[in-house]
Amino acid sequence: MIREVVAIQEPSGYLNTYYNDDRKPLRMQYDTQTTGHELYCIGHMLQGAIAYYRATGDRTLLNAGIRFVDDFLMPNYGPGANQKAIVSGHPEIEMALIELSRTTGNRKYVDLAGYILHGDERVPLRPQQIVYMYCGVPFTSRTKLEGHAVRAMYACCGATDYYLETGDQAYWKTLNALWNDLAEHQLYINGGVGARAAGEAFGDPYELPNAQAYGESCAAIGNMMWNWRMLAASGDAKFTDVIERALYNGINSGMSLDGRTYCYRNPLAFDPAGESRDRHLVDGNIRNAWYDTTCCPPNLERTFASLSGYFYSTSVDGLYVHLYDNSEMNWHLQDGTALTVQQKTNYPWSGDVQMTVSPATPSEFVMYVRIPGWSVKNRVKVNGKEVAGAKAGEYLAIRRRWTKDDTVDLAFDMTTHLLKANPAVTEDRGRVAFQRGPIVFCMEHLDQYDKSAGMNLAGYTVEQHKETTAHFEPELLDGVMVLTHPATISDTTASTDLYFSASRPNPPERPTTVKLIPYYAWANRQPASMQVWIPYKDA
Repeated sequence: MIREVVAIQEPSGYLNTYYNDDRKPLRMQYDTQTTGHELYCIGHMLQGAIAYYRATGDRTLLNAGIRFVDDFLMPNYGPGANQKAIVSGHPEIEMALIELSRTTGNRKYVDLAGYILHGDERVPLRPQQIVYMYCGVPFTSRTKLEGHAVRAMYACCGATDYYLETGDQAYWKTLNALWNDLAEHQLYINGGVGARAAGEAFGDPYELPNAQAYGESCAAIGNMMWNWRMLAASGDAKFTDVIERALYNGINSGMSLDGRTYCYRNPLAFDPAGESRDRHLVDGNIRNAWYDTTCCPPNLERTFASLSGYFYSTSVDGLYVHLYDNSEMNWHLQDGTALTVQQKTNYPWSGDVQMTVSPATPSEFVMYVRIPGWSVKNRVKVNGKEVAGAKAGEYLAIRRRWTKDDTVDLAFDMTTHLLKANPAVTEDRGRVAFQRGPIVFCMEHLDQYDKSAGMNLAGYTVEQHKETTAHFEPELLDGVMVLTHPATISDTTASTDLYFSASRPNPPERPTTVKLIPYYAWANRQPASMQVWIPYKDA
């Protein structure tokens, strides 16, 4: 495949099969730069080329990408008087250029990324373009997340990469302000972002609809990639908490359990009978094998393929452990000491994790183990001896002289929590969501014991202060933890007028139990209604 790609690269270095023949005059025109994904595509190719080179040592595709940048792009486009301007209509090239600099050691690629992030006044952009594309003005002038959610996330990724290479504090200040906007106003409970279908965009603060949520898979991936970079810059576990929330929920929901179909959007409530006008549905199915806009399926595949790179980081003084799953790490400390870490666990269904730490030679270093923000009670032991200081939402620093087959045992609190949203999130008032460990749960109509309420799930109300039961069902959805919780059900649809007097008695209720499955596993059977946020009462 690589040979076929590089065979059609032009002598100038240009490489893009779409802008040929009658489209050749459109190359790098401002209208093309803003809407044509031209640099976006070469950016993704560069990242793929770098990944392939790192894995195999084969430079063939990497050299083609370098030729595009060195021979075509940089001589003709940039800030110089004899160059034409660049506008990153869909941010992506910024990340790729900085990764190219890290791979080649050439600083000029960082400088080009900085120029693109700053914007060029020579490009005539309308205000709505600057909002939608999340580019065209200095990144450091941004004060909030807005516009196309994927574009905004990718721009933040590129800006964080730029900060990591330059230490420019204006970028760090802006990035933290934008992250606070994300965490306080724009983040769905499943780690997704992007409230509006129109423009695939962020909404106003607290505008987080459920059934109409867009939550594009690529946006959740962008959210994880940005938080990964913020974590690299800070070592702050609040970023890892968002990575985990997005990964286990809003990203994992994007691919079906059999790996053959994909969600483009990931809403938090769904009724197949009322979604006939959704352009991403085929025959009521929100999961489909492919889409006219082809970004989400391969983005999900590359994310799952690269998961091993998100588990650990090294620092000058030791090793960070970010995520938990059955795995073995074979790497080295920054001083070159070879190190193996093996994890054994049934996470995320169980909160118990056992790690075996084996440096090649006895070594003193710090092992930073992440204590998830959702875990209230925690216990950490090293070689059977308890270690104090574990706090939710922080890394616990364990400094000692490590030797072969030392053990670290973690026990996290897997209590099921009923969560409420800020009252400003109007659609979630009077509702709760269920979370156990990192997993957000949902109701699907198929699992409920009482089908008489119909598929829209409107009649269910959970009793807030009753106990939730968790049990594992190995035959359901490839094996999942299932929650059950006391509730009531009433016939609120067919026998109730559209509008009626507030003095009329509520419809009679009868006791029932709701059954909840992990959100990521919804829509893996026949089309069915789903909801994450469920009405509750203080019974």
